[in-house]
Amino acid sequence: MGRVTERRRVIRIRDGAVSTRPDTLVAEEPLEIRLNGKPLAITMRTPGDDFALAAGFLVSEGVLGRADELANIVYCAGATADGSNTYNVVDVKLAPGVPVPDITLERNVYTTSSCGLCGKASLDAVRTTARWPVGDDESRPVRIDLETLASLPDRLRAAQRVFDRTGGLHAAALFTPEGELLDIREDVGRHNAVDKLVGRALQQGLLPLSGAVLLVSGRASFELAQKAVMAGIPVLAAVSAPSSLAVDLAAETGLTLVGFLRGASMNVYAGEHRLALRTVAGRT
Repeated sequence: MGRVTERRRVIRIRDGAVSTRPDTLVAEEPLEIRLNGKPLAITMRTPGDDFALAAGFLVSEGVLGRADELANIVYCAGATADGSNTYNVVDVKLAPGVPVPDITLERNVYTTSSCGLCGKASLDAVRTTARWPVGDDESRPVRIDLETLASLPDRLRAAQRVFDRTGGLHAAALFTPEGELLDIREDVGRHNAVDKLVGRALQQGLLPLSGAVLLVSGRASFELAQKAVMAGIPVLAAVSAPSSLAVDLAAETGLTLVGFLRGASMNVYAGEHRLALRTVAGRT
């Protein structure tokens, strides 16, 4: 299996002084996901948690929603012409009776790029495939203090082990509304990190994640908001900006969307009812 990091020679220049040294880089390799033996998608990812990534990807596609809908996931032996296993091809087998989506060469996997889809079509696609409404567990409504929310980026950063060695990884983490870290995954792609989180939750029978807060180390694209919605996650926070379509999706589905989460500062774009806000007199 590919390594999470690799070493490369680099020329280092500091204040005009030139030297050579080895540098640690994050590994990036393709992963082909097959469904019942048929090619479905290819993503560039950091090796590791590949089965969870594939399972989470299929949750975001609306194919999987429960652990018992998944029969097994295996690496494909003989993935190359000489019969060797690259550990870059996985085959997901659905349980008997689980509908298999129509897989054609023309099929666009809207979670990866939304190519060819307008904004309304993208929103409609999520609405028609979502397993659960974005809501709260009636016995325990999600409400998060601003101080707790503001502390999450530092907790995420402290848990990023590979980032400390490479500086080249995104991370996604699940927290409780009280700020307890539930799980964290790293990858070269934010979407892959989220898929790894959701896939692990599926395998453990924890979907929907109706009591969780999802934090991502970058911007909040439509794709990430869509993945949160498909997993039943009520709160998505990002350290950078959201896209306009992500805000539209959050507003339509009831997702709480927070962007520019940096220190005590943040912007709330939708779903403010889950945050313990304090109004400031004279300001709107």
